Amino acid sequence: MKFSIIIPCYNEEKNLSILISNILELQKKYDLEYILVENGSKDNSKEYFKQNVEGKYQNLKVVYVEKNQGYGYGVCQGLKAASGKYIGWIHADMQIPPQRLGEFFDYINNYKGDKKLFLKGLRKNRSLMDYFFTYGQSIFNSVLFSKILFDVGAIPVLFEKSLITNLDLVPNDFSMELYFYNEAKKQNFLCKRFKVILLNRKKGASSWNTGFRSKIKQSIRIFKDSVKIKRGEKVL
Repeated sequence: MKFSIIIPCYNEEKNLSILISNILELQKKYDLEYILVENGSKDNSKEYFKQNVEGKYQNLKVVYVEKNQGYGYGVCQGLKAASGKYIGWIHADMQIPPQRLGEFFDYINNYKGDKKLFLKGLRKNRSLMDYFFTYGQSIFNSVLFSKILFDVGAIPVLFEKSLITNLDLVPNDFSMELYFYNEAKKQNFLCKRFKVILLNRKKGASSWNTGFRSKIKQSIRIFKDSVKIKRGEKVL
């Protein structure tokens, strides 16, 4: 298997049928598996997976997390089940259509260089408030780690599997994006960014992004997590 894509799903029951129909088309063109992580949802996502997904599609695995322990934790459970040479992830909310992964796959298939690759999205079509928080976090992390680290939370993400050295150190929350991005820079991977247009959700609601106060709270947590990552501490 060449590519493994993890899709953590938390309370995404309303999006699941749309998600499945959108990801299958890429498998006709690429050597690709999906690992869908039912990340301890409180809705009926688990039942949906059991009845409509599990064992019904080729090269599509379902991993179940009994109790949600964070976004990063869910992604890591998917990474453990991945068999591809290149692994990565995308969100289940359909704000970035899965078809955009094709550009990432094509870049890898046509790459002739000798450096290992780390590919990451660069989000566009966002609100001024989102840009404000992203720039603030980017400046903070770039100074803290002495590297240019911009739009850290952007997806999709795809990289050569050798980047992973110890999953036990990967943060359980959203700061896992920073952890892998920083590791790629440390290990001298070629970091390539692709512009992705962020769309509005068609169904469901964000589990954390509910307004200005939630962004403040999330930013403070990420700042604290960044310091822990810098110290080599595990983020729970």
